Amino acid sequence: MERLPESMTLNEKLNILSDAAKYDVSCTSSGVERRGDGTGMGNCTKAGICHSFSADGRCISLLKILFTNECIYDCKYCVNRSSNDVPRASFTPEEVCSLTMEFYRRNYIEGLFLSSGILKSPNYTMELIYATLYRLRNEYNFQGYIHVKAIPGADSRLVQMTGYLADRMSVNVELPTAESLRILAPHKSRKNILTPMRLVQNKMTENRQEIRLYRNAPRFVPAGQSTQMIIGATPETDYQILNVAESLYKKFDLKRVFYSAFVPVNHDKALPALNDYKPPLLREHRLYQADWLLRFYHFEAHELLDEDNPNFNVLLDPKCCWALKHLDLFPVEINRADYRVLLRVPGIGYKSALRIVKARRISVLNFEDLQKIGVVLKRALYFITCNGRMMYPVRIDEDYITRNLLNTGEKLPEGIGSMTYRQLSLFDDAGFNGVNIT
Repeated sequence: MERLPESMTLNEKLNILSDAAKYDVSCTSSGVERRGDGTGMGNCTKAGICHSFSADGRCISLLKILFTNECIYDCKYCVNRSSNDVPRASFTPEEVCSLTMEFYRRNYIEGLFLSSGILKSPNYTMELIYATLYRLRNEYNFQGYIHVKAIPGADSRLVQMTGYLADRMSVNVELPTAESLRILAPHKSRKNILTPMRLVQNKMTENRQEIRLYRNAPRFVPAGQSTQMIIGATPETDYQILNVAESLYKKFDLKRVFYSAFVPVNHDKALPALNDYKPPLLREHRLYQADWLLRFYHFEAHELLDEDNPNFNVLLDPKCCWALKHLDLFPVEINRADYRVLLRVPGIGYKSALRIVKARRISVLNFEDLQKIGVVLKRALYFITCNGRMMYPVRIDEDYITRNLLNTGEKLPEGIGSMTYRQLSLFDDAGFNGVNIT
């Protein structure tokens, strides 16, 4: 394999390639339980990976870098597009391994998130990524978490070999529709993106069957696969975006779909103008809320939006909007309602719904019990009864409930109005109010 140029210092490369990775948000690491065997460095148990997130949802517990920001493609929205005059750098496999091990030993990170521009060709790039992971696993004996990108257009054999070394893989669909992809990323195609996604899905299914037969069989992408869509660069509605996400979940068995508010970094007539443009962070937030409803609350996209109402309400979360449009189904009796019915009540989360079902087997629940369980009564009180009674005398009226819900105020993620896209530096000593997720 041809050696990459090494004229830059490792620190200079790290500054360039960690900054270049900041727009890729699909880097969570939940759902894998592969344990270290005690002979290597790191492990992947759920409790062993501490995922700290900055206020805008970016994961800060992984060493998040590009292998290279050199790219043969000229995607109009990408800061690393081939026509941009930006500092370019590339790691060697040895450098990525060295950085990962040194940062892990210093307890700065719990794992590695490795993406890349396309250097020379998809196959050439995928070979370098495979060589990096192979060395990290077999020469450095690193047993921590690794999330890596599958390069669209690369040979399926390379993708498969890499999948046996990674915990999670992702292939970014980039944009919601094939037409938007054609306009903004003419070198990419939906077919090339979906092909490795299907390969990973099929191989994961085969691997689960192998593990049932042979417990010691090597695991293929045990934490599943994810993808990312850029929101706001193209004119698709929330309804279109949510339908694409639902289709990806159903057809490709994805673990997560991530939504990234478009950040203008290039001047191009095909993109929103830079003047007075603000990334649609609240829209991104609503899509994540709706995505949660798809994955954990048994909602379907057509229930939340339709062609007549194609975008989410900026004032109320999607679950409240749905409930207000279906007041004929409320109020529901907490002590009798089915689990799936409870999931549709604003203010009741999926964990709270489980606690309610378990607790009412022992005793009849009242509003004080619900508060202890974790139900957000300031939202739920309009939609539930306990022992046939509502918490307060309220009208089941859309305008009345809407006004009261708006008065309580929705707690948006910290900094939603003044968020920046500066990625956490591993050399900073900055204070982030992150949320630990296991």
